[in-house]
Amino acid sequence: MIHKIEHTVVVASKNPVKIEAALRGFEKMFPDKTFSTLSISVSSEVADQPMSDEETFAGAVNRVNNAVKKHTEADFWIGIEGGVEIYGGELTAFAWVVVRSVDGLGKARSGTFFLPHAVATLVAQGMELGEADDIVFNKSNSKQESGAIGLLTNNVVDRMQLYEQAVVLALVRFKNEALYQPMEKEVDF
Repeated sequence: MIHKIEHTVVVASKNPVKIEAALRGFEKMFPDKTFSTLSISVSSEVADQPMSDEETFAGAVNRVNNAVKKHTEADFWIGIEGGVEIYGGELTAFAWVVVRSVDGLGKARSGTFFLPHAVATLVAQGMELGEADDIVFNKSNSKQESGAIGLLTNNVVDRMQLYEQAVVLALVRFKNEALYQPMEKEVDF
């Protein structure tokens, strides 16, 4: 009998949606490996409701870096940060996922969707997206369940699925190690 080596993934959040998305993403990309998750609470060092793509990405990076500092022994660390940004006069929602290993960093952004005016108005008044969703949709703690996308699609796509796909995309770098080795010469994009 062949024993699979268990790999530890530190998830920089206590949110069950983020933990499940991380685990499912790793299992899909590496079906021949076994993973266990350890969830820890760390600061994103950004606003509770990131209001731009840049701030949301910074939050995911900060979560990963703070998770590494707090729990140094792991195979992977992952930060998932949901955010919003105004695009074309409307409020959009999305998330950034950053995965770190001892020798690499994978990054990806989830799909983006537009929020209804009633939700956007509450967020513009300083409310977190999850709180605004709870008020508009008469729910409780939706950010740890289906999230805005689940509420808007009647769970055709929920928050975990949205994040899981971004986790898979962030793991592309680890699935294709040889293609992501450091370049000998800098390339300008």
